[in-house]
Parts: sequence; C-alpha cells; structure tokens
Amino acid sequence: MTATTESTSPGVPVSRAIDAQTASLLFHDAPTAYGFTDAPVSDAELAELYGLMRFGPTAMNSQPLRITFIRSDEAKARLLPLLAEGNRPKSLSAPVVAILAADSDFHEHLARFLPQVPGAKVKFADDAARTHAALFNATLQAGTGLESLLVVNLGHIAEGADNPRNPRHAYDEAVTVL
Repeated sequence: MTATTESTSPGVPVSRAIDAQTASLLFHDAPTAYGFTDAPVSDAELAELYGLMRFGPTAMNSQPLRITFIRSDEAKARLLPLLAEGNRPKSLSAPVVAILAADSDFHEHLARFLPQVPGAKVKFADDAARTHAALFNATLQAGTGLESLLVVNLGHIAEGADNPRNPRHAYDEAVTVL
C-alpha cells in the first residue's frame, strides 16, 4: 500500500490509499475466470494469499474466517455435486478451490486476539449472537462449527478463459447516506 493524496475516485482525498494502477489490477480490470491453466498453485502462493486476507477488518478482531483449500481430485469429487451446475466445470478446471467459512466458535480465541477487553468471550455466549457475528465478520474478510459462505476458484487464468467485468451498480444505486 502506498500513501497518496487522491483516491481512484477523482477529487476524493484519501490519507492512505492504493494507487490507481493497483486498484485497477485488483478491482476494475480483474476478469472473472472461466478456465485455468494446468500450472499448479503452490503452497507458498496460498500462504501469501492468506497473509493478505488475514488483515481484513473484523469486529473486535474476532477473525472468524476459516479457509479449506481443495486440491486433490478426491476432495473435488466430493465438492462438485454440491456446487451449482454451471460452476462445476470452472471449479473442476481450477488447481485449487477455496471454501471460505465462518467459525461460529470464534469467541473462544478472543482472549488471545482482543486481550485489552477481558471477558469479551462472554458477550458471545448466546449461539444466535455468535453465529450472526461470525457470518457478518467472515464476509468482511468471507459440522465443526464452520458455516460455509463462499466457494472461490484459484489458479492461473487460461488464455481466452476470462471475460470483461459485467456491469456493477453505480454509487447512487447501492449506497444510502443517512
């Protein structure tokens, strides 16, 4: 991240922001991948990806996001029938499929990650409050206390297997300022 005086929205000052080229790479020009090369995604690349994701914002530093990386053919065979039919070929071609989940037992770790608030764990003793917080916070970052939120295909995009971004809502269509 670099310091700058102007955001990617002209005329909007920002004290710290990514530069326009990085914003375009990550958000504006990033295509949806419909197919992947045979190049593997290394353990180092997965660790680097998590290294970036783990610093996403969460309420009370609760960090409920958990990731399961699916790489083996056996694991993919179990996952594919659970996906929407149109997504199966994309997931099958991806070297890695990530299941992003929320840990509804995140509060068990608050003493470690929020030591300045003794007893923070007690605030989430109620299952419903804990589940709501875990799902909400995991999306800010996205049988065993995990609630699956999203499945993401990871890999190197194959030549011609990407499409330009589809339209998105304009600011005034998606944002309300009160």
